[in-house]
Amino acid sequence: MEKKRIYKFGNGHAEGRADMRNLLGGKGANLAEMNLIGVPVPPGFTITTEVCTEYNQHGKEAVVELIKKDVEEAIAHVEELMGSKFGDKENPLLVSVRSGARVSMPGMMDTVLNLGLNDEVVEGIARKSGNERFAWDSYRRFVQMYGDVVLGMKPKSKDDIDPFEEIMEKKKAEKGITLDTEFTVDDLKDLVVLFKAAVKECTGKDFPTSSWEQLWGAICAVFDSWMNERAITYRQMYQIPEEWGTAVNVQAMVFGNMGNTSATGVAFTRDASTGEDLFNGEYLINAQGEDVVAGIRTPQQITTEGSRRWAKLQGISEEDRASKYPSLEEAMPECAAQLIETQQKLEDYFKDMQDLEFTIQDNKLWLLQTRNGKRTGAAMVKIAMDLYRDGEIDDKTVLKRMEANKLDELLHPVFAKEALQQAKVIAKGLPASPGAATGKIVFFADDAEAWAEKRKKVVLVRIETSPEDLRGMTVAQGILTARGGMTSHAAVVARGMGKCCVSGAGDIKVDYKARTIEMSGKVYKEGDWISLNGSTGEVYEGQVATVDPELSGDFAAIMDICEKYTKMDVRTNADTPKDAAIARKFGAKGIGLCRTEHMFFEGERIKAMREMILAKDTAGRKEALKKLLPMQRSDFEGIFEAMDGLGVTIRLLDPPLHEFVPHQLATQKELADEMGMTLEEVKLACDALEEFNPMLGHRGCRLGNTYPEITEMQARAIIEAALNMKAKGIIVHPEIMVPLVGIVTELKMQADIIHATAKKVFEEKGDTIEYKVGTMIEVPRAAVTADEIAECADFFSFGTNDLTQMTFGYSRDDAGKFLKIYREKGILKNDPFQILDQKGVGALIKMATEKGRSVKPQIKLGICGEHGGEPSSVQFCNSLGLNYVSCSPFRVPIARVAAAQAAVEQA
Repeated sequence: MEKKRIYKFGNGHAEGRADMRNLLGGKGANLAEMNLIGVPVPPGFTITTEVCTEYNQHGKEAVVELIKKDVEEAIAHVEELMGSKFGDKENPLLVSVRSGARVSMPGMMDTVLNLGLNDEVVEGIARKSGNERFAWDSYRRFVQMYGDVVLGMKPKSKDDIDPFEEIMEKKKAEKGITLDTEFTVDDLKDLVVLFKAAVKECTGKDFPTSSWEQLWGAICAVFDSWMNERAITYRQMYQIPEEWGTAVNVQAMVFGNMGNTSATGVAFTRDASTGEDLFNGEYLINAQGEDVVAGIRTPQQITTEGSRRWAKLQGISEEDRASKYPSLEEAMPECAAQLIETQQKLEDYFKDMQDLEFTIQDNKLWLLQTRNGKRTGAAMVKIAMDLYRDGEIDDKTVLKRMEANKLDELLHPVFAKEALQQAKVIAKGLPASPGAATGKIVFFADDAEAWAEKRKKVVLVRIETSPEDLRGMTVAQGILTARGGMTSHAAVVARGMGKCCVSGAGDIKVDYKARTIEMSGKVYKEGDWISLNGSTGEVYEGQVATVDPELSGDFAAIMDICEKYTKMDVRTNADTPKDAAIARKFGAKGIGLCRTEHMFFEGERIKAMREMILAKDTAGRKEALKKLLPMQRSDFEGIFEAMDGLGVTIRLLDPPLHEFVPHQLATQKELADEMGMTLEEVKLACDALEEFNPMLGHRGCRLGNTYPEITEMQARAIIEAALNMKAKGIIVHPEIMVPLVGIVTELKMQADIIHATAKKVFEEKGDTIEYKVGTMIEVPRAAVTADEIAECADFFSFGTNDLTQMTFGYSRDDAGKFLKIYREKGILKNDPFQILDQKGVGALIKMATEKGRSVKPQIKLGICGEHGGEPSSVQFCNSLGLNYVSCSPFRVPIARVAAAQAAVEQA
C-alpha cells in the first residue's frame, strides 16, 4: 500500500490520534485528538514527520511532487468545512502553516500565518468581513512573516534591526505613534507597499501572489527550519534525535485581530513554576498569536484573580487595573467561561498540565494547540503527585512523568525569581554544576580561604582548576573557570560538593597578575561581586538574591516510589563524611567511589605527602607515610560511620605524583626549608616527576606496585578504621579498589599486599572483618581480559571517565576544543564524557560484564564515572544487570529516578 503522508482533521472528525505523535508530531496528534473529544479546532491537515525525513534525504522538488496531490485534496477538505475557497477573491480561505515535532520545541522552528493573501484577496477579505482594517493588518503581518521565514529577510548581523521593523519604526516616527494598533488603514496599505518593495530590493523578485506558491514556500520553509541553528542547538541540549524530523500542520486561519470582539492568548492549566492547581495565562484583544509572546504590547491576565496578583506586583491600583488591564473574565465573560471549561476538560482528558494556545474570533473560541506544558522541577514533582493522589495517574506513570535531570533544580540554592528578572548577564559558560552562587571575585585558593575565614562570600575565578585549588573551592560559594568541560576537574569536584560551577566560559579574560577578569567588555577587579547560575551557565553582575530549596513531602514521596520499583542500587562518589551524609540523606545505598587522593591536599597532609614523594629511599617514604596513616584512618572512620551498614568502595591512590608537588617557586622554597633540602634539589625532584602524558603515566596500580609501601599504608588505614568502627557497633563493609589495572598480574600484586597487611592488622587487633578487593575497569585491555581479572577480583567498578578517554583517545581536559565542532558536524551526537557511548565504551562494559560473570557469576558490578548520574547511561547499566551505579551526592536522586524508570520500562 502507498504510505499515508497526510492526515486530515476538522468538524469533530480526525484521521489521526494522540498516540500517533511520532508520526504526526505532538501538535498534529493533539489537534486530531481535540477534534475527537469535541473541542473547537479550526480544520486542517498534518504532513507527517516521515515526509520531513524524505525531504532532507531527497530534496524539495522530489517531495513536493510526492505529496502535491494529497495536499490539494487536503486543502479541498478544509475548503468544504470552512465554506470558502483557497485563493478565491470573493470568498477566500486563509491558512496557517506551523511546525510540530514529536516533542515540544517551543520557538525553535518556523510559522507562517494569514497565508493566501495578495492585493486582490485582501479586498475580498475586507468586503466579506466588513472590516477593512483587519484585512490590511493581516496582509501586513503576512508579508512580514513570509518575508522573514520563507524569503530570508532577516537582519544581516546581530547589530542590525529587522528590515520590516525598521520600516514600521520609521512610519511610527512619522505618525507620532508608538503601537501597531494605532496604524490607520491607509498606514497599513502603505506598509504593505513598502514591505513588498523591500522584498524586491533584497531578493530581486516580486513578492509571490499565487496562494499555492505561497503554500509550498511555507511548507518547505517549515521543513527547512528543522535544520536551522536554533533547532539544532535545542536538539543537542535535550538529546532529541535529528532523524525524528518535524511534521507540518496546515490549518484554516481564525482571527484574533478582527476588533474588540476578538482576541488571542496562551494559557496553562496549572502554574508551570510551582505546580499549583491554578489556571493562568495571558491574552490580547485585537491581536494575533505572535503579539502575545513578542512583548510589543503588554498582555493581560485571563483570570481576574491572576490579574489582581499581577497588578499588585506592578504597583497598579485596582481601579486602574479594572479600567486599563481587565481580565478576559471581565472583558469577554462568556468566552472566558468556555475557555475555563475547555482547559479543565483537556487536563482531565490528557491527565497532565496543559499549555494551550487559543484564538477568539468575533466572540467564538477556537483552540489552536494543546500540549503537555513545560515546567520547573518543583512543578514537575508537585503536579505528578497531585494527580497521583487524586487517582488520575498511577505510580508508574508518576515515574514516567519525571525528567530526572530536572530534580537538580530542587536540590541546590536558587535565585529569587524577582531578583533574576533584574539581573544583568555578563558572561556565559557551561552549566557544570547546578545551583546559585553570589560572592566576591577571588583568583587564588589561599585568598578564598582567608576571605572565607573573615565570613566573606567569594566566587573562585580560575582559568582552570587543579587539585591544589581544592580548599579554595570548598569555601567558595561557586566556581567560574575559563577552560574545561562538563567533566573537567572544576565540574567534577563541584558536583561532588554540590557546589555551583560555571566552567568553560571561553570569552572571559582572566589576568592573574592584575587580578582582573574581563567580561562583556568590562573589567572586574578582585573583590567585585558577581553571581553564577550553575543551572544555565550564566554569570550576572553584582549580587543576586538566592533562596534555599524546599524539599517538600512530594519529593520524598517520589523517592519512595523509586524504591518500590528500582532493581539497581544507587551509590555515591564521596570523599568526606559530609558528602557521604548528604548522599545518604538523598537515599544512596553506599559509596561506590571514595577517592583517597582528595584527602591529601589539606594542611599538614600535603606536607607529609610531599615528604613521601621527595624521599630518597624506601625508609624515607615509610617515615613520611607514618604521618599520613592516622590522618587516612580518621578519614575512613568518619566515612564508615556515615555509611553505617552500607558498602564503601575505597579507591587506592590514583593520580600521578607530580600533582602533589608544588610548581610555584615560593612554595618550592618553603618545602625545601621544611625538608632540609636545597631549592635546587626540590626543583630537580619536582621536574623529574613531570610526565609527557600523565594520564598514561606513573599512576594508579603502577604506583602501588613500584612503591608497595603506599598500598601497605592505605590498606592498614582502611582495615584499622573498619575494626575501630566495628568496636563502636558500626556495621562496616569495606571494599578496596585497585585503580588502572590492565594486566591481571598488576591486580594480584596489589591484592597480595592488601591481604598480607590485613592479616597483620587482624593479628595485632585480635579481631577480623570481612572485606573485598576489586578493581576499577578503566583500561580497554582490562575489559577485554575481564575473565582473567575476575579470577582474583571480588568486584568490578567501571571507571567510565577514563575508559571513555582511552577508548576514544580523547583527553577530557582538552577535548572541549573540538567536541563542540564534532557535534555541530554530526560526527558525534553527544559529548561522550557526559552521555555514555553505548556502542563503543558500552560494548566494552558489556563484554567485561559477561566475561567477569562467566568466571564469577555473583561478582559485584557497578560504574562510578560521571555517567552514573546521567539518566540514559543509568538505563543502559540497568539493561546490563549491573548491581549499582555511583554518582556525586547531588545527582543521587536523579540516578534513583532513572534507575526506577529503567526497571519499569525494561520489566
